[in-house]
Amino acid sequence: MNTYFEERERAPASEREQSLLSRLLPALEAARERAPAIARQLQNVDVGSVRDRQGLSRIPVVRKSELLQAQLAMRQGSGAAKLPPVSRIFGGFSAIGWGEAVRVFASPGPIYEPESKRPDYWGFARALYAAGFRPGELVHNCFSYHFTPAGSMMETAAHALGCTVFPGGVGQTEQQVQAIADLAPAGYTGTPSFLKLILQKADDMGMRLPSITRALFSGEAFPPSLCQWFADRGIAGYQAYGSADLGMIAYETSAREGLVVNEDIILEIVRPGSDQPLPAGEVGEVVVTTLNPDYPLLRFGTGDLSAIMAGPSPCGRTNVRIKGWMGRADQTTKVRGMFVHPGQIEQVIKRHADISKARLEVSGKIGSDVMVLKVESATPPPELAVKVAESVRELTKLRADVVVVGPGSLPNDGKVIDDIRNYD
Repeated sequence: MNTYFEERERAPASEREQSLLSRLLPALEAARERAPAIARQLQNVDVGSVRDRQGLSRIPVVRKSELLQAQLAMRQGSGAAKLPPVSRIFGGFSAIGWGEAVRVFASPGPIYEPESKRPDYWGFARALYAAGFRPGELVHNCFSYHFTPAGSMMETAAHALGCTVFPGGVGQTEQQVQAIADLAPAGYTGTPSFLKLILQKADDMGMRLPSITRALFSGEAFPPSLCQWFADRGIAGYQAYGSADLGMIAYETSAREGLVVNEDIILEIVRPGSDQPLPAGEVGEVVVTTLNPDYPLLRFGTGDLSAIMAGPSPCGRTNVRIKGWMGRADQTTKVRGMFVHPGQIEQVIKRHADISKARLEVSGKIGSDVMVLKVESATPPPELAVKVAESVRELTKLRADVVVVGPGSLPNDGKVIDDIRNYD
């Protein structure tokens, strides 16, 4: 039996990179034609020059908050008079309309996302296969089927894999136990906490559910302790990382070493609050460019922190790996009544070529806040701290002490703003 969902999962990394980049330019041109918001995102970019990652980095990052604001503005009529109704609903980011989209979902905000007719639209079939799911099996799907796309994500993936799906949805643990006992599904999809509740309810009811031997989890943390809890019950659980905007981003394999990036996306790690890619190993914001012709998001900032791991996975898959979810990139905080954003710290860095990295620490108690900006510099010129403090004052309207430290002194945790105030 095949080890991989597709043979390209073990293709040479250089071959994959060349393939992705060769598809990028046609994807940009098509997106610009059909999605007005993408055309605006590209309006100051020479699209013809976007043939490598350096060229890609010249496209401004669009973050989830901007996607929400674009949708809200168009739904309220701002700048949308000449656009068809479907463009207004999706903020101009969708390349498909009613009829082409088979479903539309709502995430908190609300942000509306389309789903087209393409098989495995969300891209989770690869993750199911890596978790041990195979054609001809029954999958018990306990993701929600209402409003958000999680239920459809797993169902369409299972169908693409050749599986049958029981739409369990959420809640009703006693009925979930009975359905599993009657139908004997081979695998489960949903959150790990809900499967744990189902198994504990089965214990309370004096029933055994031995048919489930594999599970694909998403939507919440899956720590090693919980992985072992399931393993002790004969269930091999794996995790997948995705979003309602992008679909599946990365997935766990039998190697249990990080998450392997999906095949049809270009993933970058950027400094929070900026558009600038970080070197491999540095913690930063996950930014994804999809090659999805129906919903073509370019350099979409997820708001999640992660880092790229070195080398290919021991399982034989050669795509880039990330460490998994490591926190949130939006570290905006309020100091003395003023909001301070990671983007403002990025502007400070750009003003001073001698700075390679910066971290703002906010300490003290509410009402007596203290800001200290620590900056890394290999060869700091005289008065660097003074000049940086002036930039902070100008950009944030707040005073900060500036401490110059050597390269590598600041933690590699993706934090640009670290709020360590005492709220007691």
